[in-house]
Amino acid sequence: MRASFSMVLLVAKRELRDQLRDWRIIFPMIVLTVFFPFLMNYTARAALDFTAEYGTPLIGERLVPFFLMVVGFFPITVSLVIALEAFVGEKERGTIEPLLSSPMKDWELFVGKLLAASGGPILTAYLGITVYLLGLVWQGIPLPDINRLIQTIALTGVQAVLMVSGAMVLSTQATSVRGANLLASFIVIPMALLIQGEAIMMFWGNHQILWLAVVAVALMAALIVRLGVAHFQREALLGREIDVLNLRWMGRTFWKAFRGQATSLWVWYQIEVGGALRRIKVSILVLLVLGIFGIAAGYIYTSVELPSLLTKTSQQDVRELVQGVFGAPMGSDITFQFIWGHNLQAVALISLLGLFSFGVLGVLSYVINMGVIGAVLGAFQVFGYSPVLLALAGILPHGIFELTALTLAAATVLYIGALLVKPDASRTLGEVLLEALADMFKILLAVVVPLLTVAAVIETYLTPTLLALVMK
Repeated sequence: MRASFSMVLLVAKRELRDQLRDWRIIFPMIVLTVFFPFLMNYTARAALDFTAEYGTPLIGERLVPFFLMVVGFFPITVSLVIALEAFVGEKERGTIEPLLSSPMKDWELFVGKLLAASGGPILTAYLGITVYLLGLVWQGIPLPDINRLIQTIALTGVQAVLMVSGAMVLSTQATSVRGANLLASFIVIPMALLIQGEAIMMFWGNHQILWLAVVAVALMAALIVRLGVAHFQREALLGREIDVLNLRWMGRTFWKAFRGQATSLWVWYQIEVGGALRRIKVSILVLLVLGIFGIAAGYIYTSVELPSLLTKTSQQDVRELVQGVFGAPMGSDITFQFIWGHNLQAVALISLLGLFSFGVLGVLSYVINMGVIGAVLGAFQVFGYSPVLLALAGILPHGIFELTALTLAAATVLYIGALLVKPDASRTLGEVLLEALADMFKILLAVVVPLLTVAAVIETYLTPTLLALVMK
């Protein structure tokens, strides 16, 4: 192990030495480290003065940690070019052959370059944050509290690793630096959206959720690093010459995996759908455990915190809350189409978030949904209703089908994420992804959609009646 670590450090030192020789890399880093934080200091002072003038100082105070996060984010985006050209750049310059012919293992080469590519962005980001904080002290602006400061530093670090590792994976798959730079939007745009989501949580003052964001981003970063290590093959770098979007090959590969060996719909259900369900059985067990944890956490939190927060809330308010979550309110015009469409949207959201995050955000959305159920059960208990009766009348009739569908959808994207980071030298990354997507669509179309249809019928026509009996 020590020999492997020495090889990793050898590659990292070589990369860092090359980076420090290039003024085109050093100059933007210096500018973003020195000039940009001062610009944010001026903006923070202007924002505080403006909000204080109009009687909204709280907004200005929460802009200060937001600017802190922005100061750390921008140097990472500029330094991303280092990771994007880590492999494909050397291939274009003709300097990669000595590395590929060395006795190093593939993972040693990848991790060494990853360390070097991550070092610059993280260093410039933290230097920029330091300059920004010193500027706040110099202007007499109160610093963010220690909790926000630690959160921002942690988010900056894990986001840097996430972006750099994603760029490294693109560098191993692209055939030119130009192609890698064009694909960089698939990293920058999702990260910008993530920053916006984190900013919303900052302005809301919900720091507990921000810690979940730190954990989620750290998990995604670790999974992308694992993806790069699992699918990096030095021989493929020299053999890949032309970028071609072969839609016909993609369609054939997907359809072959989707149809399989089935000769009829019944055989397809037995062999293909049954096989897909068996392949995700471990993911299903994991999701069941996480779902129970989410329900228990929501129930316990609400039971403890709600009495002190909502002492003046009437039972009618709780009744409307519960009816809105577990079934159509009595006398309302909420229809089967509305409930069915809403459930499909939830499944689509879990699937899309999971696909873009190796299952992490999809699983997180699933756990949050389970936590909401537990929270409402806890609220019911606080106001003197029986949570058991609520579960039997408001959840069980349609929940058997709906929660099963949500569990299967989340388990499918978790399985895809695990499959992508598993080494498989016999298939390309594209083949693994297409075959995994075929399994996902088998389960969604053959199992999840029918379950949601049955759940919507029950939730529309039966659950409100049962819920009315419990609410009397």
